[in-house]
Amino acid sequence: MGLLHHANYFTFFEMGRTEMLRAAGGNYRLMEEAGLLFVVTKAECRYHQPARYDDELIIRTTIKRITAAKIEHEYHVLRDGQLLATGNVTLAMVDRDGQVQRIPDDFMLDP
Repeated sequence: MGLLHHANYFTFFEMGRTEMLRAAGGNYRLMEEAGLLFVVTKAECRYHQPARYDDELIIRTTIKRITAAKIEHEYHVLRDGQLLATGNVTLAMVDRDGQVQRIPDDFMLDP
């Protein structure tokens, strides 16, 4: 069909939040080595216009809300300034046993 598969947007969202954390000086690998994990508890995407294969896309990632154990991200997927999709993902911090943990202060980015 020449269109980007709908599930790929969630991969773009993950890339967006990983790069946002990296730009703020954070590192998922080090966090996981310390035994802390972010797990997705909610993910949604609203599709406005289709993306096509080989389109150059911009993923704008922002923090919508932070609590002691959760971070909510918001995403805007754009092509040449045209809004293609919006999304929201909620992450919770857990330890390796799946127990909810407080997000360390160095991960508390300003929303």
